Amino acid sequence: MEKSCSLLVHFDKGTPALANEIMEALEGNDAGAKIEALKKAIMLLLNGETIPQLFITIIRYVLPSEDHTVQKLLLLYLEIIDKTDSRGKVLPEMILICQNLRNNLQHPNEYIRGVTLRFLCRLNESEIIEPLIPSILSNLEHRHPFVRRNAVLAVMSVYKLPQGEQLLDSAPEIVEKFLSSEQDPSSKRNAFLMLFSCAQDRAINYLFTNIDRINDWGEQLQMIVLELIRKVCRTNKGEKGKYIKIIISLLTAPSTAVIYECASTLVSLSSAPTAIRAAASTYCQLLLSQSDNNVKLIVLDRLNELKSSNREIMVEMVMDVLRALSSPNLDIRRKTIDIALELITPRNIDEVVLMLKKEVVKTQNGEQEKNGEYRQMLVQAIHSCAVKFPEVASTVVHLLMDFLGDTNVASAMDVVIFVREIIETNPKLRISIITRLLDTFYQIRAARVCSCALWIIGEYCLSLSEVESGIATIKQCLGDLPFYTVSEEGEGGQDASRTTQQVNSTTVSSRRPAILADGTYATQSAALETAMSPPTLVQGPLSSVGNLRSLILSGDFFLGAVVACTLTKLVLRLEEVQTSKVEVNKATSQALLIMVSMLQLGQSSVLPHPIDNDSHDRIVLCIRLLCNTGDEIRKIWLQSCRQSFVKMLADKQRRETEEIKAKAQISNAQPDDLIDFYHLKSRKGMSQLELEDEVQDDLKRATGEFTKDADDANKLNRILQLTGFSDPVYAEAYVTVHHYDIVLDVTVINRTKETLQNLCLELATMGDLKLVERLQNYTLAPESSKQIKANIKVSSTETGVIFGNIVYETSSNVLERTVIVLNDIHIDIMDYISPASCADVAFRTMWAEFEWENKVAVNTVIQDERDFLNHIIKSTNMKCLTPPSALEGDCGFLAANLYAKSVFGEDALVNVSIEKQSDGKLSGYIRIRSKTQGIALSLGDKITLKQKGAA
Repeated sequence: MEKSCSLLVHFDKGTPALANEIMEALEGNDAGAKIEALKKAIMLLLNGETIPQLFITIIRYVLPSEDHTVQKLLLLYLEIIDKTDSRGKVLPEMILICQNLRNNLQHPNEYIRGVTLRFLCRLNESEIIEPLIPSILSNLEHRHPFVRRNAVLAVMSVYKLPQGEQLLDSAPEIVEKFLSSEQDPSSKRNAFLMLFSCAQDRAINYLFTNIDRINDWGEQLQMIVLELIRKVCRTNKGEKGKYIKIIISLLTAPSTAVIYECASTLVSLSSAPTAIRAAASTYCQLLLSQSDNNVKLIVLDRLNELKSSNREIMVEMVMDVLRALSSPNLDIRRKTIDIALELITPRNIDEVVLMLKKEVVKTQNGEQEKNGEYRQMLVQAIHSCAVKFPEVASTVVHLLMDFLGDTNVASAMDVVIFVREIIETNPKLRISIITRLLDTFYQIRAARVCSCALWIIGEYCLSLSEVESGIATIKQCLGDLPFYTVSEEGEGGQDASRTTQQVNSTTVSSRRPAILADGTYATQSAALETAMSPPTLVQGPLSSVGNLRSLILSGDFFLGAVVACTLTKLVLRLEEVQTSKVEVNKATSQALLIMVSMLQLGQSSVLPHPIDNDSHDRIVLCIRLLCNTGDEIRKIWLQSCRQSFVKMLADKQRRETEEIKAKAQISNAQPDDLIDFYHLKSRKGMSQLELEDEVQDDLKRATGEFTKDADDANKLNRILQLTGFSDPVYAEAYVTVHHYDIVLDVTVINRTKETLQNLCLELATMGDLKLVERLQNYTLAPESSKQIKANIKVSSTETGVIFGNIVYETSSNVLERTVIVLNDIHIDIMDYISPASCADVAFRTMWAEFEWENKVAVNTVIQDERDFLNHIIKSTNMKCLTPPSALEGDCGFLAANLYAKSVFGEDALVNVSIEKQSDGKLSGYIRIRSKTQGIALSLGDKITLKQKGAA
């Protein structure tokens, strides 16, 4: 579409209507046939056909028609036909339609008047409109509001024409008079819009004259008032105070759209605590009153923005925000919890935790879907609260321990990890947690949760009674020994032929490569269980047996190794706290019997696959240790494990503190900035709100929040040369990427001595890029320049290419078109992705699920592993999830996980595994995984390009 038009209709060009058929139908008396013929004519015209002979037929046979549909279609036809010649002068035959338009404007039917007035809003030819002005003005006094509201719009469009002020110089005065007496809300809105657009002073005058009645105005008019206020305050910041009072008064309006706009306007115009508090309160009110989930998500986004700039005020609103948890939607709940967790202070922590506890209790009934996921979010939130404020841990830890047996394994894992951290950081709670854990251990049904709980029992059972209870609990959950009888093994041997296929399939799945927390691959089934396997649950008839016994009998020998280690620690500790040697020997022999039984089970044919080597070695080590204990070994098992855990917690806390510090960007003012002394200002006639606003503005100015650093060097990097210096037309583009949009600001310079006519920038795209509009033609004078803007939509994170050419005609030879091919513009993936964080478990889950992998071999001149990793992080704009402590040391090998998220919500996972060769060079692979092919390929290309050296 080269011409602007208000009408767009789908048309199948495969069956074009003939002009003769259309003319015959129009000349007939059948109204239905005329309507169909007019529709066909309009569609042909919209799709580039020209039917000049049709105009006179329409004037003769269609203009006199009284049918409303015919008249409506006639106006659409008149809108799209060419009304001017090649020199821009109105065609003489257009005078024929003026009389018809005048008759329509004086028609007794209000619908005909209304649609004709609306048609006039889209006419740009002043020669056609001029004779109709008296009729337009007379319609301002028509009895029907439909006519009046369209008449006001027609007056506005006439006044906005290039010669509009000469055609209708008294328009603002007429509309102001009309506004003062009008009662219809839509007509008042249109009249105020006209004053707002064309005579702003009169609009402001009317606003302040009727300031007491603003709350009684209609929703549409109130929205225009807010738009006027935004416009005025941007140009004249000194008068902000009196307008803010109007906005605050509109916060009580019955329309939710007006309330939302008021809150947004308040936040954009004022930094006064009173104004921000009013806006935040309004958002919270909308959050509860609106049932639409999309509205709730938008409001939560606004609250999130407020939180970053006005945290102190938002802290007061945290309980109001948390009321949004009543929504069953998980996205809303997640966003609500994320906002609330950043607003926790010592004053409100108790209330917040109490609210979260109530929500956890609610998840126990199975009425709502996804209760398990919601419970997991709540457990993580409570964990975060307890880490920040350890004193609240005692109020929640026992409640959460009821969920150790949760069927949602992820939720149960979060609970047990929380308990593990709390028992270390809160020594006062150790005894009660251990007692509760031993009481509820039999309820745990997931292998991973059992492993973590056993580690806690082994490390934190310190007194004699606790150690004895720990051993007794494990024995009870393992059941009677042995794990199988000889007859069972015989049966297992007889059935071997039938289960061969099952054994093979199980073995294959258990040997699948798994990615560990440090990014390395492993094939042991023990590693598989901990890293990637689906969670093992006790189900069916086995659930009546002890949970540990059931899991071990299902072939989980990694858990068996954990049981052996826990028993070893408990027996070693029993030696320290138990005076009776007999009791110690008895416990040792029982522990050894259990371990030997597990080894026998692993090597028997009862189970489909034998024990893995790693678990076998660990159990054998425990047996040797119990048979021959030494002080050094005892110290390693009873002290070093705990010390490592304490070190891990300290490292985690340090990293979180550093991240918080990095986020708190402090903006500083320049030393030569003006200082505005608040106390020396005149306060005459200023309300408290205006004073607050002034103070906040001064503070922002003083701390440098008003100054935006323009990175000029970065801007220069984004300028791309499109043509050569010797080309007759020189072009360069400045590329701006706004998430979903790319704006190309192209400067075109005519370097010749001739005028270039019909110069057009023709662009095409490759990848998930789409041109929004077709660019118009220009005429360039000799040695002059032109700025051309092109908008391109982006729909996914993929490296796209924009290519094209410049086409023009010279004044000396109009028939010959010259084409200059432009350089390609490559849109970089780095503009779309940003560093992000995710938990190790989530990373490994995504790594297993994502189907697209791009494997890039390391080829670089960098010789230090850490330097190479930092270079890749910088080049790919990703975040390293592997903690610095795990990357320390000089072992010649490095494995790290990197993560980033795109603006479209796509995840990008990268695993770097490199090794230093004997010649000092680095070798290895960088693996990229994502859900979509584009991001994997684009990141791979980027890494291949950048990995060579530290450029």
